[in-house]
Amino acid sequence: MKKLLIRWILLVISIIAASYLTNLVIPKGIIVEPTAQGIMTLFIGSAFLAIVNATLGKLLKLISLPISCLTLGLFALVINAALFWAVGSLGMGYTVNGFFAAFVGSILVSAVSGVLGAFVSDDKKEKD
Repeated sequence: MKKLLIRWILLVISIIAASYLTNLVIPKGIIVEPTAQGIMTLFIGSAFLAIVNATLGKLLKLISLPISCLTLGLFALVINAALFWAVGSLGMGYTVNGFFAAFVGSILVSAVSGVLGAFVSDDKKEKD
């Protein structure tokens, strides 16, 4: 349970970092409310994003497997961007303005989350 909470916090941090970095390239590309209520809503939005990616994202990637094979897996980036944009359009802690901002933002969320996740140990490694 503790690892889940840490990874949830890391996802929120990665969305905030991706918002900042995306706004350097695309002004007002991803908007995160800097208030306490906005951050609490972002926690809910990041949990919803994780659930959508785990369920609908897997299904869409399975359905689009032929297109993914033709594009050597690059179509998965488009699916991730579409899901990031869809959850962002619901107003759950962050707002995405445009598909290109969602594309850049989803890549940055994955990258920042991966870098931050490297500092969190896995349960499998602790048992050895």
